[in-house]
Amino acid sequence: MNDNTPAPDAANENATAAPQDPAAELAKANGELKDQLLRTLAEMENLRKRTEREVQDARTYGVASFARDVLAVGDNIRRALDATGADWKTKTDATGQALLEGVELTERELLKALEKHGVRKIEPKGQKFDPNLHQAMFELDDPSVPAGTVVQVLQAGFTIGDRILRPAMVGVAKGGPKAAPAQSETQSSQ
Repeated sequence: MNDNTPAPDAANENATAAPQDPAAELAKANGELKDQLLRTLAEMENLRKRTEREVQDARTYGVASFARDVLAVGDNIRRALDATGADWKTKTDATGQALLEGVELTERELLKALEKHGVRKIEPKGQKFDPNLHQAMFELDDPSVPAGTVVQVLQAGFTIGDRILRPAMVGVAKGGPKAAPAQSETQSSQ
């Protein structure tokens, strides 16, 4: 026998290794490529949505640091107005009244400019204390309002978008006087 002639078993092995159905293999490869394409498209759509969210957040919250700095200016304007006192406007001359009106106008314009950029003032007086929006500085005895009600605002708070930019510094009511335990015990024993 010739050494170059393959053995009958080797010929059978080569026949089984050859592709049996080229159409089936092409369909399988096509399915894999289609799956890969769909995954890539979904990934690109998720990336587009995430990028849109990040751009929107940057637009909304990008001015936050600047706004905090400007709030300090607004606080000083408010302090200047509060320092004049309620009767100062009636007791001063025309120049003093013009100055006061100019400072009030400046404060209103500052608040309007901040609001234009999504910064809104929190008006907590008379509202229930909310630790997410307010920072309690002290408690006051005030029997005319329920406990936990904001009765005094030391420094205005502000939000930007749906986030807190600066909490309002407030005084909170302790509420009306509570009945002493001795009174309730004497009433129950009678």
